Amino acid sequence: MIEPTYLIIDDEPLIWQSEHQAKLPKQYIKVDDTLTANKALQFARSGCAMVWQGDFINAKQLLSAMARKIDRKKSKVAPDIQTQFHLYRLAQAQKAQLLGMLLIRVEKDFLIQLRRAPDIKAAAEQVWSWQAPFIVSLRELLGVIGAYEWRKKGVSVPVLGAKIYPFYGVFSPIRGEYIDLVANAPLPEKRDLAIEIGVGTGVLSAVLARRGYTTVLATDTSDRSVACATYNIKQLGIDKQVQIMNQAFFPDQKADLILCNPPWLPSKASTTLESAVYDPQSMMLKGFLAGLADHLNPQGQGWLILSDLAEHLSLRTREELLTWITLAGLKVVAKYDTQPKHKKVMNDTSPLAMARQQETTSLWVLEAVSDL
Repeated sequence: MIEPTYLIIDDEPLIWQSEHQAKLPKQYIKVDDTLTANKALQFARSGCAMVWQGDFINAKQLLSAMARKIDRKKSKVAPDIQTQFHLYRLAQAQKAQLLGMLLIRVEKDFLIQLRRAPDIKAAAEQVWSWQAPFIVSLRELLGVIGAYEWRKKGVSVPVLGAKIYPFYGVFSPIRGEYIDLVANAPLPEKRDLAIEIGVGTGVLSAVLARRGYTTVLATDTSDRSVACATYNIKQLGIDKQVQIMNQAFFPDQKADLILCNPPWLPSKASTTLESAVYDPQSMMLKGFLAGLADHLNPQGQGWLILSDLAEHLSLRTREELLTWITLAGLKVVAKYDTQPKHKKVMNDTSPLAMARQQETTSLWVLEAVSDL
């Protein structure tokens, strides 16, 4: 267990809570409702954190005003899309760092002693284990509250005729196009055992179970993902079919179908929360491909779900992907494509808009090359 870091405020050590692994601020100032967005950004840019003492709703409004001012700044225009992507990510990271300087003190039992502060106990207990007062950025706190609301409401998955309940820090299955691919692609003839690498919420394992697999083994290295998938599989009533395992990559068994939906962009994850989107140096993708052939039964298939957004951003080429498949002793026997329907495609005004509008999500059907 990692020992907590403390921020000393008025000679009192408060646990420094940061899911984004933000550095401990070197200095702080107490602020209230009189603080303007311009002044707040001046403090943030100088490295001075702001401990909020005023009305909670006013703090939210201040944070929104700070974000709008940051967004008004014109983005740099890069000569190529790859550089544009890295500049965009840098700008987003800098924005997160600045907004993360507005802090909220949380007391024991997750009480916030501010005017119009919400009751966060139910939301906080599902994420944090602290039994002592701590300090957290308002931005992170709002993320925890928002995730709790998502978890209560759930995400409808039409192919299951049910809802999936994402936990904080686990990628929500709001992009239904890849779920539809798994629900509709032709299955291998033998359907005894399936394996999913990187279970997340458990939605794809659930789809495989509903499609008739007697046993589904699902692995993940994230404790939150394991807990989330376990919860969802149980509430769907398929916990006798689906077993969730806290481990990396492949279990010892060989399977008739092995499925993986790795993070789609080969770039460094700045935070643990980004690990569902960014796969540094394509390590998970390469690891899945490298171990796939050895874990397939005869005539077994590997299903790789992957967006080509990385190709449109010049982060990976199609030739590289096909080379990795070949070097792993695999061959492509089918590929099923679909276009994303998520809101970001329709409303994107970022420098990456054109790449997102060209995106295709694919289910690659792979088999082991028999003569190797």
